[in-house]
Amino acid sequence: MKNKDVVKVLDILKETYPEAGCALDYGNRFQLLISVVLSAQTTDKSVNKVTPLLFSKYPDPVSLASADETDVQEIIRTIGMYRTKAKNIIALSGKLALEFNGQVPGTMEELMSLPGVGRKTSNVVLAEGFGEQRIAVDTHVFRVSNRIGLAHEKDVLSTEEALMKAIPSDRWTEAHHLLIFHGRRICSSQRPKCDTCPINEYCNWFKHNAIKEN
Repeated sequence: MKNKDVVKVLDILKETYPEAGCALDYGNRFQLLISVVLSAQTTDKSVNKVTPLLFSKYPDPVSLASADETDVQEIIRTIGMYRTKAKNIIALSGKLALEFNGQVPGTMEELMSLPGVGRKTSNVVLAEGFGEQRIAVDTHVFRVSNRIGLAHEKDVLSTEEALMKAIPSDRWTEAHHLLIFHGRRICSSQRPKCDTCPINEYCNWFKHNAIKEN
């Protein structure tokens, strides 16, 4: 996709989804980190239903690090992989308390040293919690960006690198949110709503399928 078309696509998506942004409810960087870890392979809405009780009982790394794992499981049991996530958020809280003075670290390397924290989670925390320009590639971003032609990659890391080259650096975080919203509202995995898509004239997928139908 040409540079001017990339900018145009972002502008159209911004106009279409003016509310695009982080959908997780959190009050500080610690809560953000925990919420993002919990959101893996489940919806932000589901996470927002369990975190108020979780954070009221365990508001900081020290308290969550010493929590009973069974109790944490019970609080978050309505979300996917709740047993593994309970174990991870307790362990990462312990590491925050012991190695980072109870503070969420602000580098990719340090964040990824925490249990249950990968590259996508780190990018979200750095973008939302520290105000850095980052592109976190989740399933929506991966699907939409490769489908429309912002990237042409087979894996998440290559897609992130391709998007960083294609998208102006001052719009990385914005693009992340816009692509997620577009993936949820229009460009779904099984039945994308191509006919009503506001960027279909720029989309490789739409052009290819329109040619096949004709």
